[in-house]
Amino acid sequence: MLSTGASGPALRDRITLSGITATGFHGVFPHERRDGQPFVVDLVLFTDLGPAAATDDLTLTAHYGEVAERVVQIITGEPLNLIEALAARIADAVLASFSVLAAVEVTVHKPKAPITVQFGDVAVTIHRERA
Repeated sequence: MLSTGASGPALRDRITLSGITATGFHGVFPHERRDGQPFVVDLVLFTDLGPAAATDDLTLTAHYGEVAERVVQIITGEPLNLIEALAARIADAVLASFSVLAAVEVTVHKPKAPITVQFGDVAVTIHRERA
């Protein structure tokens, strides 16, 4: 079960992955689903880095290459209407796949969102923790 508030040592240490980019077919408009567009994901992985740092053992931390590959699979996978849903899907999958994580923060950027005024970026950020 996931929650949205906790504290402790595992939430003070972080691994950050920025700018994971892939083409997805998410959106509410037919042209978004047909043509696709870039989505950019930033992650903050919260875990206790002490054991990995003390032992230099990859199995005691999150393999960020595997995390990035999982994120790309989700971006390029089943289309969703909302980037809020995409962020939640990514957060749930990352927590389920990497047991050393205590929490994850996911930001999904949709830089080419179909907005009729000039803008720099649209993004949502969610935070999920293990219960």
